[in-house]
Amino acid sequence: MCRSIKKLRRPEGQPTDEELEAAARQFVRKVSGYHKPSRANEEAFERAVREIARTTKELLSQVTVTGARRLEFQRVEASDSHLE
Repeated sequence: MCRSIKKLRRPEGQPTDEELEAAARQFVRKVSGYHKPSRANEEAFERAVREIARTTKELLSQVTVTGARRLEFQRVEASDSHLE
């Protein structure tokens, strides 16, 4: 549905607030059909962006990684720490 939204759960850490807002905005645009809402709809549009970004941040802070994905995350973390 939203192919242009990038994956925010990744081994190198939590997404920035800007990344969360951009993904939420893209989602709301897709769902609402508005690239830019009218003045009459702007408040509802922006509120939806804020709520989706907040909920996404909460979700990502609670999601755990198990199995093969955990090994992949650990490999990336190990290679990143080697670069420092």
